[in-house]
Amino acid sequence: MSNTDVKQTNPRGLETLSEHIEQQARLPTGNVSGRSLPPVDKWQPEVEADMDLLIKANGEWWHEGDQITRQSLVDLFSTVLWREGTDEAPEYFLKTPVEKLRIQVEDVPFLITQVNEVEQQGVEYLQFITSTGDVVYLTEDNPLEMRLYQQQVNKDSQDYRPYIEVRFGMRALISRNVLMHLVRLGELSEHQGETRLTLTSGGKQFTLAVPS
Repeated sequence: MSNTDVKQTNPRGLETLSEHIEQQARLPTGNVSGRSLPPVDKWQPEVEADMDLLIKANGEWWHEGDQITRQSLVDLFSTVLWREGTDEAPEYFLKTPVEKLRIQVEDVPFLITQVNEVEQQGVEYLQFITSTGDVVYLTEDNPLEMRLYQQQVNKDSQDYRPYIEVRFGMRALISRNVLMHLVRLGELSEHQGETRLTLTSGGKQFTLAVPS
């Protein structure tokens, strides 16, 4: 059996893990979605383990049943987030050059908590910011999309909410406050009994069905 097949519970404390990530990730970085990040897409770790860490749908990070309240730790761990699998069955990890730590995610790993109108080279864009500091611009490469919310209370209903891709196939949920701000920034219209929100970013229009 190869090392990549070994799956074990990772017993590390958060402080030890954060020091390890800081040491391993202190490599030349790239700029992905407006944030300097370690090159996790180029790392091929040989060890895989499980970690008792949960990212809740509301953006909170919990470790061994306790919420991580130090935002600096959450921000650090978020820089090495990695996704594998499919949209229907994704797997999430904290990834370093030497190991992948499998974690649990209730819905998606990021939460959009702020939206701004910014200008770049004379063109106005909608800029989205996550709770961990990632920056995403609404473009054709990063459009808004309605997806089935994984933590809906009523399993008999179809609760669709807006998301945007952040990096490496990982998405962010648009928070309700940000969605309300988008409604004020855009134009609402009715089409075949459906309410639609049209937003302009980068000189292009994007249309999103608004939940009732």
